[in-house]
Amino acid sequence: MTADHLASTLDNTGARDGERLLRRSLRLDAATSGALGAVLAAGGAALDGPLGIPAAVLVPVGGFLVLYGAALWLLGSRPRPSRPAVRVVVAGNLVWAAASVLAAVAGWWSPTTLGTVLVLAQAAAVVLLVELQLAGLRRARPPAG
Repeated sequence: MTADHLASTLDNTGARDGERLLRRSLRLDAATSGALGAVLAAGGAALDGPLGIPAAVLVPVGGFLVLYGAALWLLGSRPRPSRPAVRVVVAGNLVWAAASVLAAVAGWWSPTTLGTVLVLAQAAAVVLLVELQLAGLRRARPPAG
């Protein structure tokens, strides 16, 4: 599934409602970040062994993701999300994805195969969210003229 296909699925009104796509992509990011964060924060000690990533890393990352998800939900709940704020989210998501790939490739914390797959899968999901957010920004752009 391409990002454009997913964008058109999320934005069932077409190009006329880029704000809706933007809000939905932010809320999707919020929900996935918050859910992953809750799992990591609550289950970090249990996931340490299977993922090969220390609970001392997983738990604080989980806490951050819960707070990040809440902030994204607030931003995505606004009728017209702040374009500068969305750009900050996009930049942060790109840094997160790049750091995740670097962590997996460099073998930080000596992750297991499952840990490496999880880190790379969530990085890919974040990149997809960035594409949706950028599509929403483009579609929400006021008409020229």
